[in-house]
Amino acid sequence: MDILKVIQKELNVKLSQVEAAVQLIDEGNTIPFIARYRKEATGSLNDEQLRQLDERLTYLRNLEEKKAQVLATIEEQGKLSDELRKEIEEAMTQVAVEDLYRPYRPKRRTRATVAKEKGLEPLANLILLQMADQALSCYAKEYVSEEKEVADEAEALAGALDIIAENISDEADYRTYIRKLTMDEGILVSEAKDETAVSVYEMYYHFTEPVKKLAGHRILAINRGEKEKLLNVKLEVPEERIFAYLRKKLIVRENPYTTPALEEAAADSYKRLIAPAIEREIRNELTERAEDSAIRVFGKNLTQLLMQPPIVGQVVLGWDPAFRTGCKLAVVDGTGKVLDTVVIYPTAPQNKIAEAKETLKKLIKKYGITLISVGNGTASRESEAVIVDLLKEISDPVQYVIVNEAGASVYSASKLAAEEFPNFDVGQRSAASIARRLQDPLAELVKIDPKSIGVGQYQHDMNQKKLGEALSGVVEDCVNHVGVDLNTASASLLEYISGISKTIAKNIVKYREENGRFSSRAQLLKVSKLGPKAFEQCAGFTRIIGGKNPLDATSVHPESYEAATALLEKLGYQLSDLAKGGIKGIGKKVTDKKKLAEELHIGEITLEDIMKELEKPARDPRDEMPKPILRTDVMEIKDLEPGMVLKGTVRNVIDFGAFVDIGVHQDGLVHISQITDRYIKHPLEAVSVGDIVEVKVMSVDLNKKRIQLTMRL
Repeated sequence: MDILKVIQKELNVKLSQVEAAVQLIDEGNTIPFIARYRKEATGSLNDEQLRQLDERLTYLRNLEEKKAQVLATIEEQGKLSDELRKEIEEAMTQVAVEDLYRPYRPKRRTRATVAKEKGLEPLANLILLQMADQALSCYAKEYVSEEKEVADEAEALAGALDIIAENISDEADYRTYIRKLTMDEGILVSEAKDETAVSVYEMYYHFTEPVKKLAGHRILAINRGEKEKLLNVKLEVPEERIFAYLRKKLIVRENPYTTPALEEAAADSYKRLIAPAIEREIRNELTERAEDSAIRVFGKNLTQLLMQPPIVGQVVLGWDPAFRTGCKLAVVDGTGKVLDTVVIYPTAPQNKIAEAKETLKKLIKKYGITLISVGNGTASRESEAVIVDLLKEISDPVQYVIVNEAGASVYSASKLAAEEFPNFDVGQRSAASIARRLQDPLAELVKIDPKSIGVGQYQHDMNQKKLGEALSGVVEDCVNHVGVDLNTASASLLEYISGISKTIAKNIVKYREENGRFSSRAQLLKVSKLGPKAFEQCAGFTRIIGGKNPLDATSVHPESYEAATALLEKLGYQLSDLAKGGIKGIGKKVTDKKKLAEELHIGEITLEDIMKELEKPARDPRDEMPKPILRTDVMEIKDLEPGMVLKGTVRNVIDFGAFVDIGVHQDGLVHISQITDRYIKHPLEAVSVGDIVEVKVMSVDLNKKRIQLTMRL
C-alpha cells in the first residue's frame, strides 16, 4: 500500500503536500508550527487537515505493521499462498486483515479444536466434499473410540459439524458479505427492561431504526441506557437471506445425506460464531463513529468557547453564588490580579440582602468595578435579582453577565489552583476564576480539563484517551492561533505552545521570576531544557510587548526577521514604526509580490503573512468573534410568552440542535429543524458556541423548565 497516495486521495490534496507534511511531522515538528510557518512546503494545509493527516498516517502505518506480522505468522506455518499474500497486502482496514488472518490465528481451545484432537477432521472433510453415498452414521462408526473419548456415532458427527461450523466462521468472504448485509439492512432494536421505570431513556423503551440511519447521539444514548441496565439492545438481521447465501456457497450438489448436515453446520456457525461477533463489531463501529462525530462537535464547540473575545481593561467582580455558605466574591483588576475577596450572604437561609448591597457598593466605589461576572450555578437566579436591584440604586455604570461556570469547581479544588492561590479557599478561587474567564476565556479555561467545560454530549461515555487527545489538540491550536504574552502567561497556558512541555513551561515562569521580564525572544534559549528545536517551534507563538525588537510582539517568526526588516527598508519604513500601531496599507505598496519574495529569499505565502502582521502587529483573532451580552436587568422563565423575540448566546451545539442562553437561567433549545430555512445536516453548519443570535419563543413548559425556541423568524 502506498500510504501517502491513500492519504492524498482521502484529503483531496496534492501528493507533494502530503509528502512535505509527513516529512515535517517525522522530523518532530508540531502541527501548529507546520500550519503557521511551513505553508510553502505544505501548500497551506491548515491545522484541521494536518491533524487528520497525522491521524490517518498513524493508523495506516499501524495497519502496515499488522500486515507484516500476519504475513510472517502465516508464512511460518507454511500456509501463505500468493493469492492470500495479495489479499492481505491490499486490505485497507484492520477488520479486513483480521478476517483474512482468522483461520491461521492461534486459537484458544474451542469445540472444533477438541473435535480435531479426537481425529474427526477427516469425517468433516468427507461431509464438505459431499461425496457420501449412505447415511453419515455409517461413516461416523469408524471414528467411535473409547481412547479418544468419542462415545458413539452421534458424538462423532457432532464433532465433525463443529469443525465445519468453525471453518465457515473463519471464511473471510462469508464474514465480509454478512457484515455488509447487516450494516445495510440490519435494524437496531431497544426495549425497556422495566416499562414502568421512569427514566431519561423512555423514548428508547420501544425503539427500532435501521442501522445505516442511526444518528450518533441516539447510539450513545442507547449505549448508556444499556450500560445502566435499563435497556435491552439487539440487532435484527435478514437471517433467511444469510442462510440462503451460506447454503449456495457450501452446497455444490444436492446430496440427501450431506445437505442437511451442511445446513445444520451453517446455521450453527452463523448463530453461535458469526452473528455474535459481527453484532459486537458493528455495535463497536457505530459507537466509534458516534464518538468521532461527538468529539468533532465537542472540538468545534470548545474552539468557539476558547476563542471568545476577552473583555480587557475592566475591573471585574467575580461572583460565585451559593446559599448556605454565602456568595464568594473576588475583585480582579484589568491584568487578572486579585485585589480583594469577600463573602456575602444575600441568599437563603441568611437573606442579609441590605448588608450584602452595602458591601457591594463599597467594593464598586473602592476599586472602580465596571462589570460583574456571575456564575450560572446554584443560587445564580437569586444572586442576579440582588445585582439588578443594586444597579438601580447606584449611578455607577456597572453591568453584569452570567458566565457558564462549568469546570470552575474542578479548577478551584485542583493542585494548580492551590499553587496559584495558596491562601484562598475553594470558593475564593472559584470566584477569581469566574471573573478571569470573562477577562480572558482562553487563559483561564486552559487550566481546566476540557472534558469538564460542558460543551459536549456524552463525553463521559467515550474513549477517554481519544477524547483527551482530540481536545488537547483543539486547545493547542487555539492557544497557538492567539499567541501568548511571554511576560504574563501562566505555566498552564505556556504548556500548550508549540514545542513547550509542562517542564519547560514551568522553567519559563521560573526564569521570569528569577531574572525579571523577557526583553527578547532570544532569551528563551537561556531557559533550562529549551534548546534550538524547541525555540524554533515556540518562538513565533510568543509575544513580548515593549521589548527590544518590535517584531517580538508580532507573529513573525525569528527566522524571518531579516526578511521582514529588509521588506520595511525597501518600502521606506523602520522597525520603530511598528510600535506606533502598525503600518497601514503596506500590502498596497507592493506591486510584484513574486519578484519581491524572490529578492527577500522567502516564499510568496510567507511574504503575505509578514505584510499582514506588519499592518496589524499582534492582532488578536478573537476580536472578530461576537462579544458577550452584558445586562442590567433580569428576566425570568415565567416572563416568557410564545412569540417573544429575544437576543441570546449559543451555549452548546449538539447533533439535534443548539442550546441558547436568553437570560432566564434556563437555556432554550433550538431544534435543528428550527435553526434555518435551508436544509442542514448538522447545527454546526449554521451556528457556533458564543454566537449572538435572535430567537423567538415557541413554547414554555414551566413544570419541566423547557423552552422551545426558533431562529426561523
